[in-house]
Amino acid sequence: MKLLFATLLLCSLLLSSSFFEPAIAYEDSSYCSNKCSDRCSAAGVRDRCLKYCGICCAECKCVPSGTYGNKHECPCYRDKLNKKGKPKCP
Repeated sequence: MKLLFATLLLCSLLLSSSFFEPAIAYEDSSYCSNKCSDRCSAAGVRDRCLKYCGICCAECKCVPSGTYGNKHECPCYRDKLNKKGKPKCP
Protein backbone atom coordinates (compact mmCIF):
# COMPACT_ATOMS: atom_id res chain seq x y z
CA MET A 1 0.00 0.00 0.00
CA LYS A 2 2.80 2.42 0.88
CA LEU A 3 4.60 1.55 -2.36
CA LEU A 4 1.47 2.26 -4.40
CA PHE A 5 0.98 5.61 -2.64
CA ALA A 6 4.62 6.57 -3.19
CA THR A 7 4.40 5.63 -6.88
CA LEU A 8 1.24 7.66 -7.39
CA LEU A 9 2.74 10.63 -5.58
CA LEU A 10 5.88 10.50 -7.72
CA CYS A 11 3.85 10.25 -10.93
CA SER A 12 1.65 13.18 -9.98
CA LEU A 13 4.69 15.32 -9.17
CA LEU A 14 6.28 14.50 -12.52
CA LEU A 15 3.11 15.29 -14.42
CA SER A 16 2.44 18.51 -12.56
CA SER A 17 5.99 19.76 -13.19
CA SER A 18 5.19 20.00 -16.91
CA PHE A 19 2.53 22.62 -16.15
CA PHE A 20 5.12 24.95 -14.58
CA GLU A 21 7.34 25.10 -17.66
CA PRO A 22 5.44 27.97 -19.38
CA ALA A 23 5.79 30.10 -16.25
CA ILE A 24 9.54 29.58 -16.28
CA ALA A 25 9.74 30.44 -20.00
CA TYR A 26 7.81 33.67 -19.38
CA GLU A 27 10.16 34.53 -16.54
CA ASP A 28 13.16 33.97 -18.84
CA SER A 29 11.70 36.23 -21.53
CA SER A 30 11.11 39.07 -19.06
CA TYR A 31 14.63 38.52 -17.72
CA CYS A 32 16.03 38.79 -21.24
CA SER A 33 13.94 41.81 -22.18
CA ASN A 34 15.03 43.68 -19.04
CA LYS A 35 18.71 42.79 -19.44
CA CYS A 36 18.71 43.57 -23.17
CA SER A 37 16.94 46.86 -22.60
CA ASP A 38 19.76 47.86 -20.26
CA ARG A 39 22.43 46.46 -22.61
CA CYS A 40 21.06 48.31 -25.65
CA SER A 41 20.19 51.60 -23.95
CA ALA A 42 23.11 53.42 -25.61
CA ALA A 43 22.98 51.62 -28.98
CA GLY A 44 22.73 53.63 -32.18
CA VAL A 45 20.44 51.09 -33.82
CA ARG A 46 18.39 50.04 -30.79
CA ASP A 47 15.94 47.72 -32.62
CA ARG A 48 18.72 45.60 -34.09
CA CYS A 49 20.58 45.52 -30.78
CA LEU A 50 17.44 44.35 -28.94
CA LYS A 51 16.76 41.67 -31.57
CA TYR A 52 20.21 40.09 -31.45
CA CYS A 53 20.59 40.53 -27.71
CA GLY A 54 17.25 38.73 -27.24
CA ILE A 55 18.37 35.85 -29.46
CA CYS A 56 21.67 35.52 -27.62
CA CYS A 57 20.06 35.79 -24.19
CA ALA A 58 17.50 33.09 -25.02
CA GLU A 59 20.26 30.72 -26.10
CA CYS A 60 22.86 31.61 -23.46
CA LYS A 61 20.60 32.48 -20.49
CA CYS A 62 22.80 35.48 -19.64
CA VAL A 63 23.63 39.02 -20.79
CA PRO A 64 26.82 40.88 -19.82
CA SER A 65 26.40 43.94 -17.60
CA GLY A 66 26.75 47.45 -18.92
CA THR A 67 26.14 48.84 -22.39
CA TYR A 68 29.42 47.65 -23.94
CA GLY A 69 32.14 45.10 -23.22
CA ASN A 70 32.15 42.87 -20.14
CA LYS A 71 31.59 39.83 -22.38
CA HIS A 72 33.91 37.82 -20.14
CA GLU A 73 30.92 37.56 -17.75
CA CYS A 74 29.08 35.35 -20.27
CA PRO A 75 31.32 33.13 -22.44
CA CYS A 76 28.42 31.74 -24.50
CA TYR A 77 27.29 35.29 -25.35
CA ARG A 78 30.89 36.25 -26.16
CA ASP A 79 31.58 33.25 -28.42
CA LYS A 80 28.47 33.42 -30.66
CA LEU A 81 29.41 34.39 -34.22
CA ASN A 82 27.37 35.38 -37.26
CA LYS A 83 27.78 33.87 -40.74
CA LYS A 84 30.66 36.23 -41.48
CA GLY A 85 32.59 35.19 -38.37
CA LYS A 86 31.95 38.43 -36.50
CA PRO A 87 30.40 38.65 -33.02
CA LYS A 88 26.66 38.05 -33.15
CA CYS A 89 25.76 39.39 -29.74
CA PRO A 90 25.91 43.13 -28.99
